[in-house]
Amino acid sequence: MSRGTAAPAEETRPGGPAWAPSNRFLARAALLTAALTAAGALLGLLRDQLLAHTFGAGPDTDAFLVAWTVPEFASTLLIEDAMALVLVPAFSRALALRAEAAAGPDPVLGLVRSTLPRTAAVTAAAAALVAAAAPLLVPLLAPGLPQQRLAVDCTRLTATCVLSFALAGYFSAALRAHGRYLAPAAIYVAYNTGIITAVVLLGPAWGVRAAAAGVAAGGALMALVQAPSLVRRLRRRATRTAGGSGAAAATGVVLALVAPVIVFAVGRQSQVLVERFLAAPLPAGAISHLNYAQKIAQLPMVLSLMLCTVSFPVIARAIAAGDRDAARRRAERDLLLAGAVVLVGAATVVAAAPQIVGLLFQRGAFDAADTAATASVMRVYALGLLGHALVSALGRCYFSASRPLWFPAAAMGVGVAANAVLGALWVDRWGSAGIALANAAGITLTATLLLAGTGRQQVPLSARTVAGGLARLAAAAAAATAAGRLCAAWTAHPLLGAVLAAAAVLTVFVLATHALRAPLVPHLTRVALRTALPRRLPLPRRPRHAPTHPAPVDRDVPLHRHRQG
Repeated sequence: MSRGTAAPAEETRPGGPAWAPSNRFLARAALLTAALTAAGALLGLLRDQLLAHTFGAGPDTDAFLVAWTVPEFASTLLIEDAMALVLVPAFSRALALRAEAAAGPDPVLGLVRSTLPRTAAVTAAAAALVAAAAPLLVPLLAPGLPQQRLAVDCTRLTATCVLSFALAGYFSAALRAHGRYLAPAAIYVAYNTGIITAVVLLGPAWGVRAAAAGVAAGGALMALVQAPSLVRRLRRRATRTAGGSGAAAATGVVLALVAPVIVFAVGRQSQVLVERFLAAPLPAGAISHLNYAQKIAQLPMVLSLMLCTVSFPVIARAIAAGDRDAARRRAERDLLLAGAVVLVGAATVVAAAPQIVGLLFQRGAFDAADTAATASVMRVYALGLLGHALVSALGRCYFSASRPLWFPAAAMGVGVAANAVLGALWVDRWGSAGIALANAAGITLTATLLLAGTGRQQVPLSARTVAGGLARLAAAAAAATAAGRLCAAWTAHPLLGAVLAAAAVLTVFVLATHALRAPLVPHLTRVALRTALPRRLPLPRRPRHAPTHPAPVDRDVPLHRHRQG
């Protein structure tokens, strides 16, 4: 949070209840995260527009996107999933231990001193290994790629993200566990700023290698933008000597969670590897079309997970304190709200895919044929958006209890296997669209398994409540999609068509949720209307001693006598 927005007290008393921020605090944190996430997403769109305008969708961009697999993989592993799923519960446990001990070693500082140097050393070695093995790695990622040498050069530049993303993810997890969201929410603003600046300044001379250099610079900025806030936070709490049994207990939580979380995160990101492996033999530009479609289609998913990102530390702290009922209520609400947001976004994407792609990318080297190919793939990708959002949110629920669970990794492995098998079967028949459909099928299977397994794995969640609510929200989204497609077809202007489709989707979705008695949306609609509409003006008060009814006026008495009386 910003300095002007103070976080609530982290512990009410030594050994007392968990950190339980008010709904107002969480709303402000979600609003701040939403604003910065939206800014980062807009810069991401500007970045993709710049890449499409400068380099188009051809062999050079395919080579860069193969190299971009490294930062995409590192982002999921080190920022979005693995690092957060391991460290947020660990820091929550350390903070709970700090609350229980009035004096002695500080578990939080002990956790930092025991884990941060190891994290930096291991990821620095991994970055050097990826850079050295780039000539062997590129043929494995994309066999038959025309621009192999260019992809190797770009991979060596992007390999630095293994270290920078690890530091950025570590800092983000630590700050969010402390209830600080400003710096972590700004990381993608810094990242995309680095890429855009490098393409603008170095693009004419370096070609697509400038984008790879921008990825390296943006990764460094992600870590630098958070480091001062974390240092200030740790110094403010450094009233005791670090180390001791509390630090050892928190570090033990980290080591216990590392293996299953890493397997889960690697399995999730391996969908990209399957996608690019299958698309490499297709005509030039197929990987680029898949990338542009995925970037646009996933924007609703990113927005839907903002609240889960904000409340994940709250759930972890509640579980650490033994308050499973509070954790269950928060998790169920977050899942349903994330589902509502992503379904509205998916309906809009399906309804107005050609208009959105044409509006965002059709300029310069990106022509009408690229727009049509990207839009067709994007509509298929949208079918799996709910599954992607649920997998991310459910993963937080599974790992918030600081227990080494292998079930999420197994479910993710089943989904990836289905993705690979179906993609191999469908790519010859439907090309890029078949790859996207296999992606949607695999991630939906994983989400179904994770939701069905919550009861057996003692996750604080009611699968029946969530599944029933999501089914009604999905039915409302289907009706909204049909209305949006009808409105998008009324005009040939891309901007007007997209706006009409979005308005129709939102309106019909809200009305359908009321008719179907879907959860959350009707309540949020009433709250929004009460907030937006002006309140009724209060009636003027009567004087304390004024009569209830005025005395009748005698028409036969002059008016001045009434006034005197």
